[in-house]
Amino acid sequence: MPVDCLTMDRTVDLAASVLAGNVAHSIVAVNPEKVMRAHYDPKLREQLQRAGILIPDGIGVVVAARILGLGRFERVPGSELMPRLCELAARTGRRVFLFGAAPDVNVRAAQVLQTRYRGLTIAGTQHGFLKDADMPGLIGRINASQADILFVALGSPKQEDWIDRYLPQLNVKICQGVGGTFDVIAGRVRRAPAAFRAVHLEWLYRLVSNPRRLLRQTALPRFAFHVLKQRVMG
Repeated sequence: MPVDCLTMDRTVDLAASVLAGNVAHSIVAVNPEKVMRAHYDPKLREQLQRAGILIPDGIGVVVAARILGLGRFERVPGSELMPRLCELAARTGRRVFLFGAAPDVNVRAAQVLQTRYRGLTIAGTQHGFLKDADMPGLIGRINASQADILFVALGSPKQEDWIDRYLPQLNVKICQGVGGTFDVIAGRVRRAPAAFRAVHLEWLYRLVSNPRRLLRQTALPRFAFHVLKQRVMG
């Protein structure tokens, strides 16, 4: 499972270079849960391998890379990268499009972003409750909006599948899968307090806040087991 050796600042600089070029890049988050799912899902694994930029979203990925001697880099949370890209877009006159989440969340997220980043142009919005038959029309709207950056909030692995399938038809420069970030921006979901984030325990806060995530979080010990097994075996 590939992941790019990045820091937040380096990722933003890379995004600025992509915006100045002519090749579309997808940005996909890599975390232990996704690595384990890709381990057993060849379709997801192939989609991730085709992604343009794979950010180390989970601290487990960062620690695993160090344990295995694969490189030293920092965590780049997708939920923090999106605001940084909006800030970059506002500063450079780039246009963004928001696709995904519930209708009210989508609208509210656009309002908050425009208030927070003065000069940001929201080229268009679309909630995530669309059928496959509606996708050609959506692709047409996104291209007609002349958006430079497209944020896709459909949750994983649905958003990875959507990006892999439709990015070749889009004229955007950057397409980032952002999961539930619209809900956080809109104020629907509260992010972990700074104290939890500082010690990389945001996953624990989310689990305590939403026990239904327990089944998904079982990927963490399995991921740790595989990493340690690989380390012992050299």
